[in-house]
Amino acid sequence: MPLQSVEPQRLYRQIAEQLRSLIASGEFQPGSRLPAERDLARQLGVSRPTVREALIALEVEDVVDVRTGSGIYVVQPATRAGKARAAAARDLAEWGPLELMRARELVEGEVAALAARNAKKSQVAAIAQALAQMQDQAGAGLAPRAGDEAFHTAVALACGNEVLRDTVHGYWRARSGALFERLGDHFENPASWKAALGEHTAVLEAIRAHDAGAARSAMQSHLKKAYTRYSASWRRANSS
Repeated sequence: MPLQSVEPQRLYRQIAEQLRSLIASGEFQPGSRLPAERDLARQLGVSRPTVREALIALEVEDVVDVRTGSGIYVVQPATRAGKARAAAARDLAEWGPLELMRARELVEGEVAALAARNAKKSQVAAIAQALAQMQDQAGAGLAPRAGDEAFHTAVALACGNEVLRDTVHGYWRARSGALFERLGDHFENPASWKAALGEHTAVLEAIRAHDAGAARSAMQSHLKKAYTRYSASWRRANSS
């Protein structure tokens, strides 16, 4: 059964369903390796990041095993408990993590610009405190996800627009979902968090200087670079 082109509607889920059906039909046997991400993207007529989201979804569902530097392998048929977990994972209406990051780049750049214009001293202090939390967590060898969320939330609170504040809060609810967590397991490491800390510092300094243009650019640059890190070659995942 050949792969088919898909229409852009919750695209990664459509791709995951096609691959799941091929596996169920025996096209790909347990233990076999799936085609490379770039080959799947070419056959499906979609981007590699979208294929990556589908593969991550299938990994969360225990359908495939992503082995860094080796490939994507079909796992043995799930146990009853595993099937229940997979069904629950399929029911999640999660946004694609990489698509989410593109949206964040657009929206949070403007949020940062507004924060630079409107932030009070106490709000700038809250952003700085969140950055310090990130630094403390990274210094302790922990993934500073709590500090990261606190930072972006503090910027949103400082922007002075409740709709944008709630929008950013929605992004972070999605950020805590199973797909994004699994993607982070593959691509977050001390080197990536060190880079992110520097990028966050640039955002803080622009907001502190009340430079809206610089704040917008710094936030957009941060999220573009984060997207690039999550889109890196699987062979570079967790290489540091």
